Amino acid sequence: MSANVEIYTWSTCPFCIRAKALLNKKGVEFTEYSIDGDEDAREVMAERANGRRSLPQIFINDQHIGGCDDLYALNSRGKLDDLLAA
Repeated sequence: MSANVEIYTWSTCPFCIRAKALLNKKGVEFTEYSIDGDEDAREVMAERANGRRSLPQIFINDQHIGGCDDLYALNSRGKLDDLLAA
């Protein structure tokens, strides 16, 4: 079974594009919530992300990972693949 990956994005956000590129490179299927200008959706995201309102916000198996830099940091430490395999 593969991990449940969710990512909140804006369509023109460079960090969102970069985060999705890493997930795509790893062959990960993910659910994308494009919340461009939708403040209600952003509030839902912020509740899930412990108040963080920056984009992207990434969740793996309902665990809040953080943003693009957090995702790349996990990858560089060799921990992302373990989360994705869980």
